[in-house]
Amino acid sequence: MGEGTTKQGSPTRRRVADVMTRDFVSVRPDERLDLVEDVMRLGRIRHMPVIDRGRLVGIVSQRDVLAASLSSERDFEAVERRSFIRSLQVNAVMTRDPIVIAPDASLAAAARRMTEHRIGCLPIVENGEVQGVVTLTDLISSAYVEPAPEVPLVEELRCVRVRSVSA
Repeated sequence: MGEGTTKQGSPTRRRVADVMTRDFVSVRPDERLDLVEDVMRLGRIRHMPVIDRGRLVGIVSQRDVLAASLSSERDFEAVERRSFIRSLQVNAVMTRDPIVIAPDASLAAAARRMTEHRIGCLPIVENGEVQGVVTLTDLISSAYVEPAPEVPLVEELRCVRVRSVSA
């Protein structure tokens, strides 16, 4: 069963908007790289859109941060490394003009674009604004992870009083 069918065989077209992360963390191009590294580590985030005056100007990844910290020929001690990346701004290491996709694009198109360009994240852009991001993890989860069952709200739970019967 591929992307074009459901379990019942009826046609369906899963869209990027169905699986994208709408609550994403973005950064400005003039932010310091050490801040970005901290946010990525603490938030377990691997990619951050770089937005300047409401417009997507780049994307920065964990790989970009790592490459920047390894760019010097010196062997860095932890403190020196931290000081070095603190001296860099995001715009020095970000990928400019990132590859994007529209929210109504198919998941297959997103996967194809990521594979062709060997990237792990696509910003979702509509009418010039970033609406979210879709990552390889999102695509894999949408294909292989069963949705979590809906848990009723506490107000919806019905309690039944059971009387104890002693022998």
